[in-house]
Amino acid sequence: MERSALQTAAAIRAGETTALAECEAAIARIEARDGAINAVVVRDFARARAAASALDAQGPDERPLFGVPMTVKESFDVAGLPTSWGVGIHRDNIVDRDAEAVTRLKTAGAVILGKTNVPVRLSDWQADNPIYGRTNHPLDTTLTPGGSSGGGAAALASGMVPLELGSDIGGSIRVPAAFCGVWGHKPTYGVLSDIGHRVPGTDGASAVLGVIGPLARDPEDLAVALDILADLPLPRPSIDLARPRILLLTAHPAARVDASIVSAIEQVGETLGRAGAIVSHAAPPIDLAAQHADYMRMLGIAMTRGGPARDGKVATLSHWFDLLDSQARLQRAWSALFEQVDAVIAPASGVNAFAHIAERNVARRTLSIDGEDTPFGVQFAWAGLATFPNLPATSVPVGTDPRGLPIGVQVITNRYRDHDAIAVAALAHRSSRS
Repeated sequence: MERSALQTAAAIRAGETTALAECEAAIARIEARDGAINAVVVRDFARARAAASALDAQGPDERPLFGVPMTVKESFDVAGLPTSWGVGIHRDNIVDRDAEAVTRLKTAGAVILGKTNVPVRLSDWQADNPIYGRTNHPLDTTLTPGGSSGGGAAALASGMVPLELGSDIGGSIRVPAAFCGVWGHKPTYGVLSDIGHRVPGTDGASAVLGVIGPLARDPEDLAVALDILADLPLPRPSIDLARPRILLLTAHPAARVDASIVSAIEQVGETLGRAGAIVSHAAPPIDLAAQHADYMRMLGIAMTRGGPARDGKVATLSHWFDLLDSQARLQRAWSALFEQVDAVIAPASGVNAFAHIAERNVARRTLSIDGEDTPFGVQFAWAGLATFPNLPATSVPVGTDPRGLPIGVQVITNRYRDHDAIAVAALAHRSSRS
């Protein structure tokens, strides 16, 4: 197995390898493995080699990502490369400045090899667009790797790179991480700068609900990348990891869940319980149906920039303030819940990786869950658990389904307790392997 990001930097510092050698090895992996997957769609290999050579010339230092080759989601600005968000008219939108997050990664020593594929306007759980085509799941090319950070998750899962930069407003980090069997973290809203992650032609306020965040194959890499990207120091894990208080949430009034995912969560809970965790199955004292409805309303406004919703209606300012009030109430409700439990473990999605869907209209799509066709759009209820109240959530692999495909779940904690989420996710991952 290829080194993790931190292992790579440590090996370079120890003189066991060089930044250029690691860059060349990653390029070779991309060229050998990416053909049928189509994950790394914008390649910047010449400049990556130059950057790695420059690091070697100056000599290794203590920067956490020194010489680590990685990729970033196509929607992030990288100077000299196109940022299109998968929209055809923006295929030649060459930018002249790095996104703030890209700058921070480079400052930490990372070498950017290129950019990974996305759906049009980052608005699907698939990664397919008219510029770069479709990204396929590394284990089965008939399946989607998820979206919208689908190319990044596929690049990680196939071992091309150890680290990726993604974004999430409707599960776009958590779902592809779950589908591909890697790690992803949706941070607390507002903690990471999204400057340079904007729809081409716009340069305004941050998107409501939307965040940027890291994906990785290793939880330590995930935690370090989070700290590199954060605008403010996030608290270290504060819970008693020998006796964490865990709530298992496997049912939602709006969305069904595949039996394999329910079973995986219950198995994690049983193993954690035997190890000393206090595990609860009680329904949370939160109106999840109302939360989902208001989340979808706010998400629709955010994605259309206030344009007409699917019902043709345009939200008024009064409607918007009502949604903000609902969001504030739910933040308080979740905060009260986290006085009783340390973390909630729930599905990242009610399904595992599914076959590519040609139908563009989400309202007309269905997903098969335990042999029954169910509406596609209701699955956003799982993403909304953390997104609407602005909570952090870590997507973690915890097993495989009967097809041998990864099962991932999300660990949700209170606001700014991002490292608690990663720490509990690491517990869940270890428990799934014991």
